[in-house]
Amino acid sequence: MSIRPPVEDWATDFDHLDPRWIEDPFPIWAELRSSCPVAHTNRFQGVYLPTRYKDIREIAYDTQAFSSRRVQVRATPPPIKSPAPPITSDPPHHRLARMVLLPPFTPAAIDKLIPETRVICNELIDRFAGNNECDAALDYAQHIPVRVIAKLLGLPADHGQKFRDWVHGVVEAAVLDDEAMVRTLEEMTTYFLDQVQRRRRAPSEDLISYLVAARVDGQPLTDNHILGTLRLLLIAGIDTTWSGIGACLWHLAKTPEDRRRLAVDPSLMPTAIEELLRAYSPVTMARMVTKDTVVEGCPYKAGQMVLLSFPAANRDPAMFPDADTVIIDRKENRHAAFGLGVHRCIGSNLARMELRVAVEEFLKRVPEFHMADPKAVKWSEGAVRGPRALPLKLG
Repeated sequence: MSIRPPVEDWATDFDHLDPRWIEDPFPIWAELRSSCPVAHTNRFQGVYLPTRYKDIREIAYDTQAFSSRRVQVRATPPPIKSPAPPITSDPPHHRLARMVLLPPFTPAAIDKLIPETRVICNELIDRFAGNNECDAALDYAQHIPVRVIAKLLGLPADHGQKFRDWVHGVVEAAVLDDEAMVRTLEEMTTYFLDQVQRRRRAPSEDLISYLVAARVDGQPLTDNHILGTLRLLLIAGIDTTWSGIGACLWHLAKTPEDRRRLAVDPSLMPTAIEELLRAYSPVTMARMVTKDTVVEGCPYKAGQMVLLSFPAANRDPAMFPDADTVIIDRKENRHAAFGLGVHRCIGSNLARMELRVAVEEFLKRVPEFHMADPKAVKWSEGAVRGPRALPLKLG
């Protein structure tokens, strides 16, 4: 990360790439929520940051004043257009693109991936089982969604490092580095265009073949539509879930009472995963203000961006009692970890399954683990938050 001017006032000059934000954003959001619930910065060409659940929800549902044509806050205007339908589409086009993707992500379709996901998790654990330590991010969390999404798309599992490099190039480096963004998108386009052409010659039972065969109003999807969707599925399918798995294990490593409770009573796993998603939501999305508008008394000016921090929404005490406390058997939990409104995450069933299976298998094989060095934990930069280094002591 480049050296940047330090933030002097989070309300008027926030920077989501500031090391203090990356390390621990929760106190920053809490302070803003009580003193200035909608922060603003002139960095990144001008960005608003609402921190209350009700504001974030209203903006997410208002597709007229807040467009999804741009979903990333950047230091400069995007050097290249890279649509990724449906996430970068507004109604009515959004609905058609979304409907195409719904069938492969139904609960029944995702259930078929559970046995393979368990195998993946155990193969990874085999590599460090019996050791005194491991890096739960580098040795475990980052590999699971890579291999699952590769299986879903019909891509070689040994291309995982390429996929992780693309995640870094699009989600992290691209915020400040135009060349990294252009280079990464060009690499992805070349790679996926080859995969699409292969499926046209010889279709198979994978998601790329499904998109090639898909029809909307009787017409096939354009290459740009297919390529954009594949970029979205790869990036979103890897980065968010990798981050979520890592955050779950980070919490359980530093909270032995929750870890032991889950190990003894696996029936708590579904509510625990929902609570961990709420407390450590990985994803912040952006919207572009298309016209001057007012939300809950705060004016938003056209042309600027809004960071929709679903993690901040999920820590709002007006919505969640004891919002900063992780309660793994929390009963009422209408969290926004998968977004709000028409752009709610299509892959939520897949993400939930991967998080649940990853934590279940880890606890089965390694029921006791602790933080090796809390100061050695490294968190990602940018719009997706999760541990990138997570050293644990095992046993």
